[in-house]
Amino acid sequence: MSGSMVGVSAKSQTGPGHARMTGGQAVVAALAAHGVEVAFGIPGTHNLEIYRHLGDHGVRHVSPRHEQGAGYAADGYARSSGKPGVAIVTSGPAVLNAAAAVGQAYSDSVPILVVSPGLPVRHPALGNGILHETKDQGAALAAVAAASIRATSVAEIPVAVAQAFAIMTSGRPRPVHLEIPLDVLAEEGEVALARGGAVAPPAAPAEAVSAAEQLLAGATRPVLLVGGGARAAAPQVRALAERLGAPVVTTTNGKGVLPEDHPLALGAGIHLPAVADLVAQADVVVAIGTELAPSDLWNGPLPLRCPLVRVDIDPVGVVTNVVPEIALVGDAARTLDSVLAAVTPDRMPLGSSPDAPASSAGPVDRDAAEAAAAWRARKAADAQAEGAEWLELVGALADGLPRDAIVAADSAMVCYYGAIANLPVHQPSSFLYPVGFGTLGYGLPAAIGAKIAHPERPVIALLGDGGVMFTVAELATAAALGQPLPVVIVDNSGYGEIRNEMIDRDDPVRAVTFPSPDFAALGRAVGCLGVTVTSPTDLAEAVREALAAETATVIHVIHHDPASAIAEGARP
Repeated sequence: MSGSMVGVSAKSQTGPGHARMTGGQAVVAALAAHGVEVAFGIPGTHNLEIYRHLGDHGVRHVSPRHEQGAGYAADGYARSSGKPGVAIVTSGPAVLNAAAAVGQAYSDSVPILVVSPGLPVRHPALGNGILHETKDQGAALAAVAAASIRATSVAEIPVAVAQAFAIMTSGRPRPVHLEIPLDVLAEEGEVALARGGAVAPPAAPAEAVSAAEQLLAGATRPVLLVGGGARAAAPQVRALAERLGAPVVTTTNGKGVLPEDHPLALGAGIHLPAVADLVAQADVVVAIGTELAPSDLWNGPLPLRCPLVRVDIDPVGVVTNVVPEIALVGDAARTLDSVLAAVTPDRMPLGSSPDAPASSAGPVDRDAAEAAAAWRARKAADAQAEGAEWLELVGALADGLPRDAIVAADSAMVCYYGAIANLPVHQPSSFLYPVGFGTLGYGLPAAIGAKIAHPERPVIALLGDGGVMFTVAELATAAALGQPLPVVIVDNSGYGEIRNEMIDRDDPVRAVTFPSPDFAALGRAVGCLGVTVTSPTDLAEAVREALAAETATVIHVIHHDPASAIAEGARP
């Protein structure tokens, strides 16, 4: 791999751009050379040589209480900041604990790097019972990451780090595992820090852009479907919507790419029936940075009866689930800039300037705004019907949150039925949610990672009582931050979604209903503030107070589902 040589501080210099250092120091120096400012993780016997050098290279360390939490915190940091998140764990059980977070990051296209020690270079093939011995932890992580890279010499470490960053930041973002044998971490060797040259993300080919422009020029009922791959292209998405007078629907990961109070914004909830009707009447659909995946659509494929234009950085993803008439393979921002340059000015709303920058907010044609408002009302009715049980709570959250808030949500009913389609979000990368992999326990550590990335912004965790127990130890991490962080736990007495599925199947209700701890008291026990609320009217004020506090606040919301009254083992 080509790369520039970077001088570093070390025990001894051996030549221009070279230094002699241990493997552990080489890891940290290489991370710092790639702009890493913070790492999440837990020290252990085998990774102490890495931890020894973090402070020397200006890398801040945050200590979650479990490696899964470290991975989710790195994910929340990456999603909210756009920069790769880093988790440093030890070998064996620790790196396997982080594997669920790696799988979630892979599913949702999030760049996180998990660094761990590995077995020694000359470890016996069939093992000898060394501490944390794992049959093949690299293979285990390779199964859920884009790659698992094993560096077997000190000199190789900077190259391996550069390769990991190249994989994470080129094309579709994905997580990477980097393994360094524990004996190599302790060895000294000569290194030259390598950093891969920056490569501008590609734009789609001109001929494909021209074909898309011709299609859009004749459209009278265009629709934009926007996913997480468009988070860095928010100005271009807005400009294209305004240029075309097109309503915009987002996936969960695309939530906030267009502010949800924009006249053309229909918000998130691509699975709702009104969106299917909207797409069915369109004469061209433009899908930007979305897989159009079953985990987004819920109720089956959209009824596409018109040409589809897909913009995606991934040449595999652009033909997965739905094959488009026109595939624009390239970076969303650069590709949409090309499309905007090609779309003729007579498609622009009255009063706009064809020379206006993509980030400018031009006026929206009145007819287009009225049509979007009608569809928005239909979609809102669907969302309110689907999330009826949660509307008062979501409304209270909306009242208590500032416009620039970041919400880190868990896989909980209040989130996927309530918040996704009913809680307004106005900035990209401000609603963090585990979509494809659907893990539990994501929201709390992800909120911690987002708060580390954006200490100046309000951040909130929105969780269920079942999911929070997967990573409840991270309440101690939240307390240690010493920053305001509302942790809202909506308690419906267990696994409400699975309970409802059992009821729908006429199955006995088993293993889904259980009493919760006093979460407010639990929060106080580990250094947080803690309050219990029993009505939505109290929730907004509790959130406002928590955002003004000097530490994290656990807000335990009692919301018992009528179905929870069904006895365990009984049939509905």
